[in-house]
Amino acid sequence: MTRKSSSDPRAILAGLALLFIAHPGHASAAAAREVASAHAQAAANALAKEAPVVPPPGRRVVEDASGRNQVGKASVYALHFQGHRMADGERFRHAGSAAASRSLPLGTIAKVTNLETGRTATVTVEDHGPFGRGRAIDVSRATAQQLGITRHDGVAQVEISPVAVPQHDGTIKPGAGAAKDSGGAPPS
Repeated sequence: MTRKSSSDPRAILAGLALLFIAHPGHASAAAAREVASAHAQAAANALAKEAPVVPPPGRRVVEDASGRNQVGKASVYALHFQGHRMADGERFRHAGSAAASRSLPLGTIAKVTNLETGRTATVTVEDHGPFGRGRAIDVSRATAQQLGITRHDGVAQVEISPVAVPQHDGTIKPGAGAAKDSGGAPPS
């Protein structure tokens, strides 16, 4: 990822927007938030129009913080992972909305759509994996029920649309799932 130069007008506007957002009492704070929100929405809309990518095969964790849609197979966490610590330090609960991804950064909020049933669920990436061949994401039992992944099937073809993607510099980037036409909501 390349950094924009300080003379880039969009970088200047984004910096000013952050300054005004940090000082909400300023008269131009609302206008600055609108500019920042419009820029983030335009970026999310552009990502939503790109073709989905397939996460790389193998057991390595290769982060993709671009926010692009991904397609692949979703599987369900095994029962014995209940209570185990995930990569983010939290304990896994099958009743929660935790997910594991080898390509999305920890903390990513994503909309997962079962391409066979059309059902969706929102998850938070809190763990690395899955490491099974051909899998893009592991989801909890509760999320699997929302998506319509049955115990018999155990796996479903899904599209993963990141809504909010944490970046290495500490910022949060809206992903393709935050685009208005995709049904997602921009992160607050």
